[in-house]
Amino acid sequence: MKKTGMAKSDAKKLMGKMSAPGAAGFGNSDVAAIDRREQRKRDQALGLVPFAVKLNGSLVQQLQTLAKERELDLNQLVAELLTKGLAD
Repeated sequence: MKKTGMAKSDAKKLMGKMSAPGAAGFGNSDVAAIDRREQRKRDQALGLVPFAVKLNGSLVQQLQTLAKERELDLNQLVAELLTKGLAD
């Protein structure tokens, strides 16, 4: 294997370790990682359904800024705005 191939392999291993559940990173090691299946079950119990959309980058920035200002989760903000928009 060439030197570049080895470097790519090492980088993939490192990235895999960094994104692994429960991996310590940047001081948040005390935060428990929620299992995706468990999170999906919680969302289903609340009646939440995944809904992916593609939006313009500037619109997403506006939504993120507004969510921070209102101290809301982005999901909550989008749900609120859609509810208001559809009520008209």
